[in-house]
Formats: sequence, C-alpha cells, structure tokens
Amino acid sequence: MTIKEVSQKYDLSPDTIRYYERIGLIPPVPRKPNGIRDFDQESCNWIEFVRCLRDAGVQIEALIDYVHLFYQEGTAEARKAILVEQR
Repeated sequence: MTIKEVSQKYDLSPDTIRYYERIGLIPPVPRKPNGIRDFDQESCNWIEFVRCLRDAGVQIEALIDYVHLFYQEGTAEARKAILVEQR
C-alpha cells in the first residue's frame, strides 16, 4: 500500500505516519526499488496498534518506551506497566 492509501485507511496524515516511522513507533517500512514506501501487513498492523493506543490517550513517549521494550525478551511485565500507568 502507498502512504496515501494507509493515510486514508487509518485517518492519519502522511506526515504523521512518516513521523511515527522516524521516531521508531513503527518499524522501518519496506520500500520499492525507487524508494517509495510500500506498506505491508506488518507495517499496517503497527500503525493500527499505535493509532489505537494514541486514541486511548497513551502518550508518545510511553509508546516509544513500549516499542523499544517489545523487541527485547522478557519485557512483558514492563510493557504492561507502561500501559497501566497511562490509565
């Protein structure tokens, strides 16, 4: 999917999606040979996840911490604590 299609699907601006990628809220999006982002299902799942948590009021700083922990083993309790603190 193109960034325009993803933008429309998730009701986020292309700039917001690029920002989320730049700060590490979503993993780097695969690109076509010409450098254009080509969103796959995994990328869309991350955008949907981040969108859901942002809509629930989770702060960007907490999400950044959550995503960093996601890629580490044995961090389920720490990630849970981040989400619980945001309530």
